[in-house]
Amino acid sequence: MQELKRIFSWPWVPAYQGKGPYVWLLMLYFFVRQYFQAAPGGIEILMLVLTALVFFPLYFGAYWVSGLRTVLFVLGTCMLGLLWAPYNYGCSIFFVYAGAQCAGIQRAPYAYAMLALVLAIVGLDSVLNHLPEAFWMSAVIVATPVGLASIMYSGIARTRNALLRKQEEVQHMATIAERERISRDLHDLLGHTLSLIAIKAELAGKLIGRDLEASKNEIKDIENAARHALSEVRAAVTGYRQVGFASEIISARACLAAAQVELVADVQEMKLPPAVENVLSLALREAVTNVVRHACATRCKVALSVESGLIVFRLHDNGTAVRKVEDIRQGNGLTGMRERVDALGGVLALKVERGLMLELSFPMGAGA
Repeated sequence: MQELKRIFSWPWVPAYQGKGPYVWLLMLYFFVRQYFQAAPGGIEILMLVLTALVFFPLYFGAYWVSGLRTVLFVLGTCMLGLLWAPYNYGCSIFFVYAGAQCAGIQRAPYAYAMLALVLAIVGLDSVLNHLPEAFWMSAVIVATPVGLASIMYSGIARTRNALLRKQEEVQHMATIAERERISRDLHDLLGHTLSLIAIKAELAGKLIGRDLEASKNEIKDIENAARHALSEVRAAVTGYRQVGFASEIISARACLAAAQVELVADVQEMKLPPAVENVLSLALREAVTNVVRHACATRCKVALSVESGLIVFRLHDNGTAVRKVEDIRQGNGLTGMRERVDALGGVLALKVERGLMLELSFPMGAGA
């Protein structure tokens, strides 16, 4: 009983087909209508039962297969029509079902060829068995438009499903890109701010025994930096953060001063495209963080100018930590910086000239 219940509760057709396949079964009326006028004999009843046991698996199974396997279901349904043709002209409906099943063949030329074969079988059966015109005309007139419509609808449905899969793929890639963007931004934000907080905390610890007031000021700066970082992290996660280059210069000066590094800024006045300004600001932040952490520098120069139609940004420290470019470790910060620059059609270059020089150049129209 449980097995029977499970069979009847199983989805007999794919969900996207809706209730249409069940409605089409009403066409079987044309096959059984003669038995409403004259009751079938014992042999006919047996044949009807066997036909039902064969037809329904062929009918519902055709919705779950595709490609060449569909051919077997089409030919099986045609076979039912051929076997019943001498006894019941209403069996022409089986050829209509067979024509509709041709839609399961995914390549349209093959599906149309299979429909033509079904119609040829109807014609050949009519000639060999001397069946009346009403038999083959009803089959051809109904099976042709039903088959053509089913094949075309199936092609449209496959195209729609392919587009949906492509859309899902694009959405998935966009999600990955957004995660990478947030990861890069959080790295740049937190790396810089935490370095500043660590330096100021160390300075406050040294001052607490000598100058309490100065120590309180450092602790206050730590609190402000933490609050500022929190607001920037929230903005980065929501995707609306735009960093101003001028404000980033001020922040860089404070961070470097805390590490006893002098900042010399030579910034040409210009109107930067928002995307370029954002990338330059993040690059400045990441570079300053690296100077504080790794450079062992006492002086850092930042320059921004227009050269030969290019927006050129340089940051040059006098540190001794790097002797040659090959010694630079390509971490998340530098990788994220390079990806942002590449996205705007810019170029990132690293040089070692009495310290490390970072150079970014962008076309004038980049990010506009």
